[in-house]
Amino acid sequence: MPQSKTLNLERTGVIVESLPNIMFRVKLDEPASAEGSGEAKEILSYLSGKMRLHRIRVLVGDKVLLELEPYGGKARIIKRL
Repeated sequence: MPQSKTLNLERTGVIVESLPNIMFRVKLDEPASAEGSGEAKEILSYLSGKMRLHRIRVLVGDKVLLELEPYGGKARIIKRL
């Protein structure tokens, strides 16, 4: 099994903006420690397949659980909290 599949980078965040094609802008709860600033980082994310399949609605202001890609691109929304 590839190492990237075993590495789970899960974070929580709040939906800030809803974009076309089931994409969302999410503000992460904990600030990015590598940047050194106290601001929370915003990341582009999309819904996971199971959330699309079961038609789980995600609205602006909802708290969600994200699975980050190891390369720092987009994140996948895997659960609404």
